[in-house]
Amino acid sequence: MIRERESHPITGNLQEDSKIFCQLFQNCSDFKHNQMYLGKNHEIPCFIAFIETTVGNMMVDQTALGKMISGLCSMSEEEVYEALEKNSLGVSDIAYYRTIEEAVNGMLTGAALLMVDGFTRAIKIEDKGYPGMMVNKTDSEKVIRGSNEGFTDSVKTNAALIRKRIRSPQLKVLERKAGVRSNTNISLLYMEGIAPKKVLEEIDKRLSDFSIDGVMDSGVIEQLAEKDWMSPFPQFQTTLRPDRAAMSVLEGRVVLLCDNSPVALILPTDYNSFIQTSDDYYNRFEIASFGRILRYLASFFAMTLPGLYLAMTNFHTQLLPTTLILSFAAARQGVPFPAVFEVILMELSFELLREAGVRLPGAMGNTIGIVGGLIIGQAAVEANIVSPVVVIVVAFTALCSFAIPNEEFATAFRILKFFVIAMSAWLGFFGFLVSLLAVLIHLAHLKSFGIPYLMPYVGAELTNYDDERDSLLRMPIYWLTRRPIFASSKNKTRLRRRK
Repeated sequence: MIRERESHPITGNLQEDSKIFCQLFQNCSDFKHNQMYLGKNHEIPCFIAFIETTVGNMMVDQTALGKMISGLCSMSEEEVYEALEKNSLGVSDIAYYRTIEEAVNGMLTGAALLMVDGFTRAIKIEDKGYPGMMVNKTDSEKVIRGSNEGFTDSVKTNAALIRKRIRSPQLKVLERKAGVRSNTNISLLYMEGIAPKKVLEEIDKRLSDFSIDGVMDSGVIEQLAEKDWMSPFPQFQTTLRPDRAAMSVLEGRVVLLCDNSPVALILPTDYNSFIQTSDDYYNRFEIASFGRILRYLASFFAMTLPGLYLAMTNFHTQLLPTTLILSFAAARQGVPFPAVFEVILMELSFELLREAGVRLPGAMGNTIGIVGGLIIGQAAVEANIVSPVVVIVVAFTALCSFAIPNEEFATAFRILKFFVIAMSAWLGFFGFLVSLLAVLIHLAHLKSFGIPYLMPYVGAELTNYDDERDSLLRMPIYWLTRRPIFASSKNKTRLRRRK
């Protein structure tokens, strides 16, 4: 059981307050503090504390803290307290705390903390903050057309990147804390009047349902807040792209940002949302529709192709043309293993190559994925361990999984692929159909914050079939006049054509 710290109100007695404050940071070498004196005659002692590297030289006029200290040093005692009370020095980002614990949490966000003798509140002044990565291009979710900006590790910067795209006061940002000891900042972004209140209430409830030592990435929140956590399919959509997150907010969804993580979580979500990409809306509808059809087919074959091959060649050869069967038989001559062993061996080899490519640094990772696959596949065929047809099937399956835009969503099909292989090797085409039926039943029962996972293919009548215009085919953009099911029913219109 984790016990919360006892609350200590700031009394205005600087000696006692600073003593308690410093006791909390015993054996913390990165904690820096200093005592200074304010006022014309230097008669008012003050205490300044900060984490090393988060605050610049406070005597430099360019920093907010430096300007504040310089101004307070030129005032009389009465003027100092009045300036602190009213923030008459005009420091833009300032906050007041009435307890030591609140002040500690405020300082740990990367700000400087000022406590003044006789003043019963601590003052947080923003400065440089923690070091972090600047805005860069995204390594995944690449698009042909559209912004190349990607999220960073700073939750404030990420919220600003979305605000940059939605310049409206209706875009609300709610701040939360996660992790009893890490005190990680979390931001919930949504459009007031468009995002349903029940979704906000539900995610707030789920965030308060768990207590954990620390949250180092949004993936921890995703796992703890998922209702059907046994499902291989994610109930949160992840993105590294601010434009994708901004589009989701305008659809009535909620974006969850976690400090120290460049991955944003989007909720609710559905199957169709994982297939969509950002440039689906930047390109003409013919190109966008063609791309979606390819991705839907890719998601199907990424799960079913090896199992379908086994079912056809081992049990139901009569369904294939005679010339094709003879070609398969000639390719398997001299192979000592059954077809199911070939498929599993090659699938595990390709998964191992994929994992090695992810872990190896830089260009070496890309090289091992391509060269390793070619070398291992060619060597296995020449050694008569596997047939050339199996190499083609496994390679095409891997290619289909790479065509799925969302990595977490693609992982679900990679896992289910082995389930389909097992059922097809056991029961043939009947087992293949049973495995498909099991996956479809699971998807039909799955929901993400109350939204059916197979929308708009089930429950399309809930939106008067408007969502079908943006599903397998993306209709012309001037037909997409209504927001999808995620939005509040009171504010569905998103496009009006002026006559």
